[in-house]
This record gives sequence, C-alpha cells and structure tokens, in this order.
Amino acid sequence: MSAPIHRSMAALLLAATLALPGCVTTQTGGYDVKKDPQKAVDHSVQAARNYIQRGNWEAAKRHLKIALEINDRDASVHESMAQVFWKTGEFEQADQHFRRAIALDSSSSRARNNYAAFLYDRKRYAEAETELERVAGDMLYERRPDAFVNLGRVRVKLGKYAAAQDVLERAALMDRDNATLISFELAEVHYQLGDYAKAQRYYETSRKAASSQSAASLSLGIRLAEKLGDHDAVASYALALKNLYPQSEEYIAYKSANRDGGTRP
Repeated sequence: MSAPIHRSMAALLLAATLALPGCVTTQTGGYDVKKDPQKAVDHSVQAARNYIQRGNWEAAKRHLKIALEINDRDASVHESMAQVFWKTGEFEQADQHFRRAIALDSSSSRARNNYAAFLYDRKRYAEAETELERVAGDMLYERRPDAFVNLGRVRVKLGKYAAAQDVLERAALMDRDNATLISFELAEVHYQLGDYAKAQRYYETSRKAASSQSAASLSLGIRLAEKLGDHDAVASYALALKNLYPQSEEYIAYKSANRDGGTRP
C-alpha cells in the first residue's frame, strides 16, 4: 500500500552503547542504565530510528539489541526491530516483532499503522484492513487522515469499492492536501463503480499533479479511454505502458489481452 505509511524521523545521532566489564556502570547514549533504564531505552530506539531512516540496518539492529537487553517488554523496541527485519527481507521475524509490539501496547496506533504497511506490502490486505480500522478509529492519532487514505487503498485491493469511496472522501475532508494525493484512488473507485465520467475527472486531476505516471495509472488511463471511446488515448497510454513498464504486471496483463502487444487500440 500504498500510501502509505512512514514519515521522516528526528536527526539526532547517539553514541554507541558500551557495556563495560567489572563494576563500571553500563551507559547508553550518555544515560546511566541503572539510574534511568527507560531513558536509555528511549535513546537507543531513537538512534535506531535514525539509522533506519538512513538505511543502515546493522547499526539500527545494534542499538535495538541493546534496548532489548535493558527492557524486552518495550513496545517501541519491538516495533523498530520489526521495521529492520522487514527492510532486510526477514519477514517472519518482522511479523513476530510487530505482533509483539502490539501485544505489549495495544493502544499504539504507530505500531498498528506500520504493521498495516507491512501487511499491505506482503499483500495481506484483509489483515491490513483490520489494523487500519483500529488506527482510523483513534481520534487523537496525529496521522489519522493518512490512515483513512491507506484504509481506502486496502479496500480497493479487496474490491470493497463503496467502502473505499467513503473513507477516501473522509480523508479528503480531513486534510485538503489529501484531496490531490488520493485522486488516483478515487478515479479507480469510480471506475469500478461504473461512474466513468467522474472517474475521468479524478484521473485527470491525478495525471496533472504527478510528475510521471505509474504503470497502474497508465493502465487505468487505458481502461477509462476504452469505456469513453477515446481510441487515440488508448493507443497513447498503451504505447507509454509498453515503453516505460514492459515488465510490469499491468503491461503483461494488457499484452495478453491484445495480440499486438498494446501498440494499437
């Protein structure tokens, strides 16, 4: 999905944790673990999130391992560890840590939102919908409008087009910036609901706002042009899809339905 789902994090870099032998007090990021273990955990997690943002997975993992040694029941540690495993392709471990984070803090909309992003990425759309419904229900969550957008995208994947329309339109009302961002999703929704004129209006808004069109956007453009009888647009979008995304699922599907490989309407 997606919408998606991660914003930038703070840019504070912390010193690596040192575990010294003997009677010397262990410190993390300048914080005395024995005197204030939670502060030490928080700073290790923040350092890890900075490394995650930069794609330095091993450095992030080192900080998170230290945080787990201090407190293995801290939800934020497990949620951050899940992101590291997700990005390094260790999906089973990522799932386990996301579930652990939510079990430890069921009120954490951040953890649920990120877990939903993971589930969307793994094409586990029904599970993602369940998590996003919980996130969207949290009226105090600072990214609640984004949760509605992502919930709409998931419902499109599930074929729940009327339900998707509802949450996408709510997202547009909650945050005007979302109105342009979700125009493509609303175009797809109205296409599936059979309102091709409205779908075309949303599609044009999306196309004009984007610096370039994705394979999904070109595919929708083809389908809309076919419904509206615009053969020139069909040929133009099909040629662009072939030239720009020859290995995409969208072009392969279009090619299989057109003997000429999508160069003619």
